[in-house]
Amino acid sequence: MMNVTTFAGLDVHARSIKAVALDVVTGEVRSATFGYDACAVAEWIRSIDPGARCVYESGVTGFDLQKKLSSLGVDCVIGAVSKMIKPAADRRRKSDRNDAEFLARMLSVGNIVEVWVPDDECEAARDLARALDDAREDLRRQKQRLSKFLLRHGLVFDERTPSGQRKGNWTGAYWSWISSISFAEKADNDAFAFYVDAVRQAEEDKRRLEKLVADEASRPRRRKRVDSLRCLKGVDVMTAADIVFEAGEFARFRNARSFAAWLGLTPSEHSSGEKVAQGGITKAGNKHLRRVMVEAAWHYLSASPHSKGPAPGQAPDPAARRHASKGVRRLVGRRAALLERGVHKNKANVATARELACWCWAVGLMAERAR
Repeated sequence: MMNVTTFAGLDVHARSIKAVALDVVTGEVRSATFGYDACAVAEWIRSIDPGARCVYESGVTGFDLQKKLSSLGVDCVIGAVSKMIKPAADRRRKSDRNDAEFLARMLSVGNIVEVWVPDDECEAARDLARALDDAREDLRRQKQRLSKFLLRHGLVFDERTPSGQRKGNWTGAYWSWISSISFAEKADNDAFAFYVDAVRQAEEDKRRLEKLVADEASRPRRRKRVDSLRCLKGVDVMTAADIVFEAGEFARFRNARSFAAWLGLTPSEHSSGEKVAQGGITKAGNKHLRRVMVEAAWHYLSASPHSKGPAPGQAPDPAARRHASKGVRRLVGRRAALLERGVHKNKANVATARELACWCWAVGLMAERAR
């Protein structure tokens, strides 16, 4: 990078790219506008300086442009938008050119935090896991719409067992009750049929995607890491697949603390001088995986400290499995200690989730190095 004299900033949109190139030796600034065309951008950058480096902000356009430019021989990185330090004065003079020039100048002084770019296989697996998460959300919404439709008509499932315990929703008994419902108005019956079919379809989509995710998790590249993470309590196949697919490579994180920070599970802080003040978690990171960790941490509220036995066909790395057993004992004891101190159960669960994330990083890294 010390030999690079030209830096280009790209302000990327769905249909256009604004490029600004900065020569740090002469101070010359050039700009150009393109459609979303990596070949045109690469040709323009090479015409200025074949050794130039370029950058654009992370966002909804993803990694596509970076991969295309790299394949064309252009040194391109993606800057983490959450780490951009922009002057307050620039907030009132925003334009595509100003944004692109700002990126070029930040890259020239090494003030860009680069985003890790996954390969195509890793990105595809992550997309599949996120599709499953979308299917879960769709199922939750469809169930809520059906139940609220019935509630508006005064219908609430209230069957009980012989012992007097209320039966749960979405069980076999619940669906038997659903099949017995009919309305006097044809329009109501049509709407009811639509909501029932929507729930059934959402359930089918979720099961289909779960099978696809499980198949992807069983591929040689990821199987050892997934199986090793499953040795931690609260982590099943789907949870382990989420962690592995989203993280990509555990070795890209310097330590467990940086992995937890990437999930947004570290405490926020506003300290000055002798005053030290910490608040809730930052929530500045991977929202999907943060929720997965918090949900998994609830298992340690009632889990035993004993190690988790392997499931049929599970083949974890032996060293990673021993480390996971140590982690289970630590997490169970940690959760109990927090509750004994009177910490609110939700706060204790988030603290447990942060430590669980650290153990996941350690176990995943051990399995990764054992491949």
